[in-house]
Amino acid sequence: MHLASTNDTLRRSNYLIKYIKRKKYLYLLLIPCIAYFIIFHYVPMYGVIIAFKDFKFSKGIIKSPWIGLDNFLFMFNSRDFHKVFLNSIILSTLRILFNFPAPIVLAIILNEIRHDKYKRICQTIVYLPHFISWAVIGSMIINFLSPTWGVVNYILKSLNFEPIAFMGKKEYFRTIVVLSNIWKETGWGTILYLAAISNINIELFEASIVDGANRWHRIVYVLLPSIRGTIIALLILNIGRMMTNGFEQIFILQNSMNLDVSEVFETFTYRIGLLSGRFSFATAVGLFTSSIGMILLVISNKLARLFGEEGIY
Repeated sequence: MHLASTNDTLRRSNYLIKYIKRKKYLYLLLIPCIAYFIIFHYVPMYGVIIAFKDFKFSKGIIKSPWIGLDNFLFMFNSRDFHKVFLNSIILSTLRILFNFPAPIVLAIILNEIRHDKYKRICQTIVYLPHFISWAVIGSMIINFLSPTWGVVNYILKSLNFEPIAFMGKKEYFRTIVVLSNIWKETGWGTILYLAAISNINIELFEASIVDGANRWHRIVYVLLPSIRGTIIALLILNIGRMMTNGFEQIFILQNSMNLDVSEVFETFTYRIGLLSGRFSFATAVGLFTSSIGMILLVISNKLARLFGEEGIY
């Protein structure tokens, strides 16, 4: 019995070695990617310990004194913490409600374009905003919404409305963030959905046409169920990033007049942690948000599996 098990193990090992040799060039192509994750994602995890220390540059990470959970207690007791936490959750929820479905809808629309050349042109146009930096887009938004020379307020004035200082009113901030993010990232987000749609068996659509299904029915009963796995996987990943709203967009559109609704963990860390030189505190905030994100990821994946979906692991 033991000999048979050993032989089976040897056979599997030999097969694995032969397979790797046969695909050696593909594995060589993986080396830069693996090196990137090791160097920039795994090695820096060592620095997480400064969240539990009073980090001093002169003493380094090892010799800096341990202070336990003091940085976390300072964060939880901060008068801004609850506001920052609520702002982050609200913005992330709005992104999931409005930004997440947008690429799905756009991918379906692009898929319905039958003229190949026109389809490629449309795809190129909707991909382009992704490559524009938030610094440029932020400047465009601020100028377009300016109460003195902005295009939007010019239109409002021509319709006999009073100009609105959009960037100075906190009630407009979240709408501006969501809409600008939709404009910038929706086109790029269609790539995965278009790839999933292209893998759907064409015979399913042909059979539905024979059964009398119109275009709407084919989308609802054939296309969407066929890409449901991709939608669920990306939704789980988005839920796992609920505590992350991105620094650049928020920081560029943020000002003293909308700070009550625009302060999120990224800008809070920058303002309190980095500008004040409290690197231990900044690390503690990052560790807290990462922990919450991991918990949300695990819970959402578990729920997906309970409802019969594959999840992400």
